[in-house]
Amino acid sequence: MKIAVNTGGGDAPGLNAVIRAVVHAATARGWEVYGVRQGYNGFFQPGGVHPLTTEMVRGITALGGTILGTVNKGSLFDATESDLTDRIVRRFYELGFNAFIAIGGDGSFRIAQRFIAQGVPMVCVPKTIDNDVNNTHVTFGFNTAVATATDALDKLHSTAEAHQRVFCVELMGRNCGWIALHAGLAATADVILIPEITFNIERVAEKIRARYRAGRNFAICVVAEGARPEGGEPSLLGPQETGREVRLGGMAEKVARAIEERCGVETRSLVLGHLQRGGHPTAEDRVLALRYGAAAVRGVEEGKFGQFVSYQPPSMVFRPLADAIATTKHVPLNCDEIRAARELGICLGD
Repeated sequence: MKIAVNTGGGDAPGLNAVIRAVVHAATARGWEVYGVRQGYNGFFQPGGVHPLTTEMVRGITALGGTILGTVNKGSLFDATESDLTDRIVRRFYELGFNAFIAIGGDGSFRIAQRFIAQGVPMVCVPKTIDNDVNNTHVTFGFNTAVATATDALDKLHSTAEAHQRVFCVELMGRNCGWIALHAGLAATADVILIPEITFNIERVAEKIRARYRAGRNFAICVVAEGARPEGGEPSLLGPQETGREVRLGGMAEKVARAIEERCGVETRSLVLGHLQRGGHPTAEDRVLALRYGAAAVRGVEEGKFGQFVSYQPPSMVFRPLADAIATTKHVPLNCDEIRAARELGICLGD
């Protein structure tokens, strides 16, 4: 058995742990593993497809990023280019591969479906710090992103209190507010704005005024990048690039200006950005990523092609890939985290 493995989309802490698990689990079965660099681009680059041995993946469990590199710009199937599906499928078989393990998120899974439709035997591993892949309990990288965001929010508390300021912190979350909700809860934020709940800026301002009236002369507002006001749209970040998803950003700055105007208190904004993607994965994410990688190899052994590894605690199981991309896993408005936030007095903007 000769397996190809790649990583696609935005990086996430734990990717290297998945790769290591794939290599070790496959090698234990007497199989060969080859890494495809830069998504699928490695199929067309000198040295872009190369062997992965247990020696080569030694010590990478704790490393952020991905030793195979990744791509999240442009499309293999851009209308201005020839469709590369057939060429990649042909290269896959020319190189003698028997199976493909693709590690990625929503966009990567949609690309994988093209290859599956062409008969490529693929098993997919869900990857996103946003935790928005449908039909799996949690994705690796999410816990690390929340820990990073929580640490930043904790640090802001002291300076916010010292200077009697309001801080609005923008966290990742284009369509889903999982990171903002969990980090905001963990860091005892006063306001949490997520894409799933449109916000009324007057209610946010009243929360701030109430804190100051109570003698708590500072506040922390967590704003997911995809949050939007009632009757409004998410904030776009500068000129948009062809072939990429719409770039969101700037909502925390808009909320900060609105708070300062309405409440008359000094308000600053901060965008945490790609810091949430970087760094060493937490112990929880390392274990989760290793389990995902080992399960993917089991999926190859059991012929679970056209499926993805789904974490359904306490087990790793397999679900059709179509289930993962049928819809986005939004924060349910009746989930316990939302209920807890309301009961703790956190303003969700509604």
